Amino acid sequence: MGPLVANIFDPRSWGTASNTITLEVTRVVLAIGLFAIGIELPKSYLAKHVIGLSVLVIPTMAFGWLAIAGIMNVIFPHLDFISCLVIAACLTPTDPVICASIVGGKYAMEHVPEELRHILAAESAANDGLAYPFLSISIYLTVEVSRGVAFGKWFAVGWLYQVILGTVIGATMGLGFSRLIQYTHKKGYVDRQSYVAQYLAFAIFTIGVVRTIGSDDLLAAFAAGSAMSWDGHFHKQVKDDVFSSVFDFVLNCACFIYIGAWIPFHAFNSAHLFVSPWQLVVLVIVILFLRRIPFVLLLHFWVPEIETWQEALFCGHFGPMGVGAIFISTLALTRLPDPQNPPQNQAELLAAVLHPIVSFVVLCSIIIRMSRCPLPDSAEMMQP
Repeated sequence: MGPLVANIFDPRSWGTASNTITLEVTRVVLAIGLFAIGIELPKSYLAKHVIGLSVLVIPTMAFGWLAIAGIMNVIFPHLDFISCLVIAACLTPTDPVICASIVGGKYAMEHVPEELRHILAAESAANDGLAYPFLSISIYLTVEVSRGVAFGKWFAVGWLYQVILGTVIGATMGLGFSRLIQYTHKKGYVDRQSYVAQYLAFAIFTIGVVRTIGSDDLLAAFAAGSAMSWDGHFHKQVKDDVFSSVFDFVLNCACFIYIGAWIPFHAFNSAHLFVSPWQLVVLVIVILFLRRIPFVLLLHFWVPEIETWQEALFCGHFGPMGVGAIFISTLALTRLPDPQNPPQNQAELLAAVLHPIVSFVVLCSIIIRMSRCPLPDSAEMMQP
């Protein structure tokens, strides 16, 4: 669909609006996907599995973030370590859109244990929202005058205002809406068929409210979805409806078409940006083996949902990067200076190479993961 073949549309030709459109398209797709994961988790899932989920999310993200940043600093010597931390932060989250295709459907139902599917889905949702703190500290260290100011803003803004406040607002909204819709359903004001419409409208409403105050809208969407299905009522009402699955599938396909046309293929070999294909290929290989696998194997003894080292190896390999990485990298660009040609300093060089490096890794991640995991076909999706 993009400029290299059909040339039907070229997002990068839209000038200054390109990044804004990309940011909001990926934001809406991610938020609906995260909200859907929260809705589809079993009753009170997060409370019952908080230990395993915390171990699988926070240390794995932190270790992978630092490891990939250190290796990138060697592969791309013109980027300093702080710039590598920014790029690595964009690659820390597991993509919930690809996750839904891998852990759902007939193939996954037959070959992946239910506990493993649930923990992987919950992890992919949680670590998308928790990518904010990793990105924010990297950005603050890049643009602020001192490390003291950077860490102060990171704690006050990155954690308290974005992560904690966003989670509290999302959970509160979700619980309130759950009570409201149960009351209206009991009174006969809302029928079962309209639950899906409420589902989609409330997901967008949640990210709109939280985004307006500048908090973590993705984590809020996941918290709202989890809170809505906390007592199991909402999940029970919508579990047999196929419209939400079909809508989510169509939306994801449209988003990936957009990303395919958006990818800057011309920048994968750029002398003035000090980026070459061999560097990108080496980076993908390193990420494939070192971003998650060693740390999940090391930590899986503290994750009750992972029973064997084979399951730990599967969870470690299961780290697709997609829409989430594009969203975080585009968000990072809104906080970096516009690069000149050629870039005049480290911050401008980071802004110039961020999308080429992240998009190449995303492209390879999609090919590697999706080519090995059958997608749910239309017949499966239409089965009640």
